[in-house]
Amino acid sequence: MAKRTGPTNPILRNLINELKKRSSEQNVKLWKRVAEDLEKPTRKRRVVNLSRINRYTEENETIVVPGKVLGSGMLDHKLVISAFQFSEGAEEKIKMSGSKVIPLSELSKESPNGKRIRIIG
Repeated sequence: MAKRTGPTNPILRNLINELKKRSSEQNVKLWKRVAEDLEKPTRKRRVVNLSRINRYTEENETIVVPGKVLGSGMLDHKLVISAFQFSEGAEEKIKMSGSKVIPLSELSKESPNGKRIRIIG
């Protein structure tokens, strides 16, 4: 049995290292949890539809999806959504609803303490 090496995507590896570093610097478990979820194999990473995000969130929340956001469903309130990947349809629908899409690396810089951020998925 081969030893698990983790993701081979260099962008994803850099993001995981950055999140782990931010977690240890700020002593925030949120970023470590997101990094560990992103280290999982692609088929085990979280995939979340907009309908689920809409159902379990409230206006003006900040949401992190440690995986991919898909465009099935609609958003009827404004959110700040951060994820590793977004489908084209999901990005369009998020912007049409007045919500914001932020890459994980930027969100971890804007809110290093991880306050008022929820993980969905």
